Amino acid sequence: MTMLLNILVFYACLLLVISVEQNVVQMSFNPEYNVVLEKNDPGTVAPKPFTFASYYGNNMVLQRAPYHAVIWGYSPNIGERIIIRVSDTEQIYKAIVEKGPDGVNGIWKVKLNPENRTIPFVITAISSTASRSLANVLFGDVWLCSGQSNMQFTVNQTYNATQIVDEASQYTSVRLFTVAETQSSYPAYDLIEIQQPWSMANKESVGFAPWKYFSSVCWLFGKSLYDKKQYPIGLIATDWGGTPVEAWSSVEALNKCGLLAGQYPVEEEWFGVGATMSNSVLWNAMVHPMINMTIYGAIWYQGEANEVVNVNKYNCTFPTMIDDWRLRFSQAGDTNPLFPFGFVQLAANRLDPSISTGFPDIRWHQTADYGLVPNKRMPNVFMSVAMDLPDFFSPDGSIHPRDKQDVAIRLVLSGLAVAYNETVPEWQGPLPNQVSLSPTEITLDFSAQIEVRTVEGFEICCSVGGGNECTSSKSWWLPTPIVSNTTKSINLYPICATGENILGIRYSWRESPCQFKKCAVYSTVAELPGPPFIWYKSSSSSKQEKPLQVVYSMLWDKPQLNSLP
Repeated sequence: MTMLLNILVFYACLLLVISVEQNVVQMSFNPEYNVVLEKNDPGTVAPKPFTFASYYGNNMVLQRAPYHAVIWGYSPNIGERIIIRVSDTEQIYKAIVEKGPDGVNGIWKVKLNPENRTIPFVITAISSTASRSLANVLFGDVWLCSGQSNMQFTVNQTYNATQIVDEASQYTSVRLFTVAETQSSYPAYDLIEIQQPWSMANKESVGFAPWKYFSSVCWLFGKSLYDKKQYPIGLIATDWGGTPVEAWSSVEALNKCGLLAGQYPVEEEWFGVGATMSNSVLWNAMVHPMINMTIYGAIWYQGEANEVVNVNKYNCTFPTMIDDWRLRFSQAGDTNPLFPFGFVQLAANRLDPSISTGFPDIRWHQTADYGLVPNKRMPNVFMSVAMDLPDFFSPDGSIHPRDKQDVAIRLVLSGLAVAYNETVPEWQGPLPNQVSLSPTEITLDFSAQIEVRTVEGFEICCSVGGGNECTSSKSWWLPTPIVSNTTKSINLYPICATGENILGIRYSWRESPCQFKKCAVYSTVAELPGPPFIWYKSSSSSKQEKPLQVVYSMLWDKPQLNSLP
């Protein structure tokens, strides 16, 4: 009976191919850019059966128009023709099974026509012997959410968790997927393990268990994005606490920053005493397998693990990782080669106002030392400033603040402006655009209206030896208060002594610069905090001298070197 059924299926597929050949779209397999397989001995690994790749499943979201969603999978029959049908369309797709680079697995792959409709679809793949279907598939925007523990931090650990989880079932068009924590020494062709298969949003899928699923920042970002866009959103969480950026970067990307083979200490909380992690092992296992999938963008929350590991390489490793992810995803499928990338600038940590290295350096390097994004080095990048959201008594440690809602709100605001090119009244916190220096006061001017919430947070670099940066024994940073302000300017006390030169100014250059939402400078509409910055006179592209006053531009159009304390 089984043999008869298989014969009938085969001839049905053959007739289907003949009858619709004029509507068929074929996509060939390119081993250079498509599925990168493990270099196994062909005699030791059995070919995978006819199936979809691991991260395709019921209830998933595929990338909507104008991009082409990509579907791929396996078949043991090299040379076989696979037919793919999408319900509610007349288009039939075909793919020829070709041998993958490992010499064992047969791979088929198709690129679907762009789709904007928000109805559920069934996608069916048919071989000569069987068929496989994906049900309740939506087309929307697919976002990848990655990083370390503050991205992994789950909804049920955050403030207002009960309310957030209870509301989840109202968002049935937001779909969730979580990659399991795995490592690989080579770029894997498919995911090694899945923690959460594609799921519709509900209490269980959003609020399962601490540190399991679902990522709070990822969910709140996607939920808020859905509220704004009103079409399906797919969220893929691939994160692991305590991990450095080097583990999430390819070997080629790290080489561009002068980092060859290396192992780095990782947090005991996650890996045990004395544990280390090698370059690229998370890129290989938890990101690279998904490069064939078309995505709209990615968000990132990481950097804490790099406060002591290659800290002053982060201005290279992070932007280069973004470049590399964009290259790999765009080469493998139909992802935008400049896809939007958002990140969370590090939040506060310890209740110690004296710490001025580590986190402040990483925050600066997260912008490639420009102070803001997007910039010339990091185009189509957006960020959420979180330094003013401390949670010193968080039950999960002060490094894990529970307020992820403000983080996500700020990330969505900047994402709508940058990733979706929408008009947003305020999506960046204020940065000064001009500074006036005189013997009696220092004035910082802003292009937009500001709110001043405290007089603390600014420092002046005083020097008796000249120079351009605050790095020598003859120069030092001194805190100075805001003595007055208007709606578009602040006046600082000129704290340098007679005979000392002012070399630069920096703001919020502390691991934990303020109490909750009590840093000095905020915007007035969206109440966004001004980001931390460091500025030197030597970097100014224009200077205007007036009687007893020198005015410098602050354009933030080139990197500013961070200085030692």
